[in-house]
Amino acid sequence: MAFDDYVPPPWLAGGHRMTIFTWGRPRRFPGLPDADVRLFDVAPDARVLAKCHWQPSPTDHPTLVLLHGLEGSADAHYMRGMAEKAFSGGFNVVRLNQRNCGGTDHLSVGVYNSGLTADPAAVIRELIARDRLSAIVVAGYSLGGNITLKLAGEHGEDGPPEVKAFAAVSPTLDLAACIDALERRANRLYELNFLVSLKRRMRRKARLYPAIYSTAPLCGIRTVRQFDDAYTAPMSGYRDAADYYHRASSLRVIDKVRVPTLILTAADDPFIPVGPFQTPVVTGNPAITLVITPHGGHCGFIAARADGRSADGYWAEAQVVRFARQHASASSVLETAARMRSGEIQEAAEKANHQR
Repeated sequence: MAFDDYVPPPWLAGGHRMTIFTWGRPRRFPGLPDADVRLFDVAPDARVLAKCHWQPSPTDHPTLVLLHGLEGSADAHYMRGMAEKAFSGGFNVVRLNQRNCGGTDHLSVGVYNSGLTADPAAVIRELIARDRLSAIVVAGYSLGGNITLKLAGEHGEDGPPEVKAFAAVSPTLDLAACIDALERRANRLYELNFLVSLKRRMRRKARLYPAIYSTAPLCGIRTVRQFDDAYTAPMSGYRDAADYYHRASSLRVIDKVRVPTLILTAADDPFIPVGPFQTPVVTGNPAITLVITPHGGHCGFIAARADGRSADGYWAEAQVVRFARQHASASSVLETAARMRSGEIQEAAEKANHQR
């Protein structure tokens, strides 16, 4: 598929400007209907909450499962923006909260991490088994993009055939490289923003589960790396932050991706280095479509001029939905037609038996 060229407004043609402007810009979503709230049991001690938008006949439509970034939620502007575009394009949409996100700290004893693919995998299994959905695409932003790509690698050739494609926007492909970049002086504002949110979460968890969580280490934590050493890594089964960054990075399994997968990232992203995307395990994988734009910032990609595909100018959202439609809609239509033909054949057989 051919992708539209991305051209930012001249005054936003800088990674920091695009990132900060997009993060703070108010958005409205008049085309997105109210969501059905649904809980998924993903582990014995964990539930995740999703906000779902269903078409009138859900099984006749493809489904887009969306994953948000670090300390985001199902209500992040990019989650609702992509949901609106996908729903108007005929998709069911499942906006999934990571564990504890979106006000759901009470639903899970444990915490989420950048490599926790088991949760979306459990959600997908339920959507297939219970909802009978036959064409699913998974898309994620930032940390959710890393989970998406790691899931694609783990999916390989043996995953559920109902999962037709994956897409990631500004994914944290190599976690160690991203943390190194986040710790640069120019990125201190972003790191402080993440730290405030992460520490606030630990205080909430300590109030809910005082026997499990302690806030004592928080006063000495000054970086995300220190937070991951003290909390994320040991609570998620990793030896330390370095072990976590290595084992949870989707870069380790990207060579095993076999299902059509789209990666969109910007060369001027402040804390997602472009180097790991240019390694042979990514560029040499025929299942991966890699688009690196000169500009776009982190999860930004506001275009200078809106077009018919993206009337609000959010370029990446429109490209992901186009990619999802290409790889899911055709198969969904074919499967629907096959079910209809099967029903017609069965009806004809019953009629013939009756006549005999």
